[in-house]
Amino acid sequence: MTLGLERMEVEVADRDPDTIKQEIDVARDKLALTVDSLAERANPRRIADDVKSGLLRFVKQPVVAVSLAGVGTVAIVLVVRRIRQR
Repeated sequence: MTLGLERMEVEVADRDPDTIKQEIDVARDKLALTVDSLAERANPRRIADDVKSGLLRFVKQPVVAVSLAGVGTVAIVLVVRRIRQR
């Protein structure tokens, strides 16, 4: 087990501090992009807009529009019949 630790110490000791700093800067930039991306995806307004546009696309399909019109017509007929029966 100590042999692996010694090898790691040699590898760390052989690395140039400027190279390490560059790697840290690259990792920091990638992390910042990831955080920004997650913040954008989790934005409640964006989520609501996406759901709204998806729902509108779905409702505008001819089959769905006709089905909703049929359900609306049945609902109106039932309400009118109930009112007349009173």
